[in-house]
Amino acid sequence: MLFAAVRLLAGRRADLVFENIALRQQVAVLKRERPRPPLTETDRAFWVAMRAEVTVWANALIVVMPETVVRWHKIGFRRWWRWKSKPRRPGRPRVPPETRALIGRMALDNGWRAPRIHKELTLLGIDVSEVSVRRYVPRQPTPPSKLESWKRFLRLHADDICAMDFFVVPSVTFRLLYGFFVIHHGTRQILHFNVTEHPTAQWAIQQLRDAFPWDTAHRYLILRQ
Repeated sequence: MLFAAVRLLAGRRADLVFENIALRQQVAVLKRERPRPPLTETDRAFWVAMRAEVTVWANALIVVMPETVVRWHKIGFRRWWRWKSKPRRPGRPRVPPETRALIGRMALDNGWRAPRIHKELTLLGIDVSEVSVRRYVPRQPTPPSKLESWKRFLRLHADDICAMDFFVVPSVTFRLLYGFFVIHHGTRQILHFNVTEHPTAQWAIQQLRDAFPWDTAHRYLILRQ
């Protein structure tokens, strides 16, 4: 919020102000009386926040490599979600190893997918959700013939195909932001893009309406699985 306030007050000169702040912070580090200036957790947090808010942060960085700041952010993100994911109350019981092995055997031997396997497990009296079944179904390699036919389809119908997908980006405060985009295969043009903290079915439907207003929808729309 501090960086956002500075950007609001400084306007177009915000990047110069941030670069000045960054250089002053590093001078303060270099003045510490040690052969190799130590970096505290506050220093690391400062540069992680600078990376998230300032576009020219790497130009003002001389104490450490920019890749080091990126690594600090990743480490902090892992620590945050490890702490947040600690079990604080009893939750859903784990799937027993024998059930996981049975799921894998049913998928490989019969070629079944998660809904069919879930139905068969229910008939056997095994209480497990379809979401859990889908998690333990082993991924099977795509046959070369099917892969080649899919590539041929993409080449022939590139102008009539659009693709959409979600992706997740961690913020400097370790919140998860969900991005959604639609791209046209033929021109590689991004037709629509948006970000939210709380993706819902209604939100996704509205994104498709914004991406294809009126009668501009293409013939094929692919969702990456």
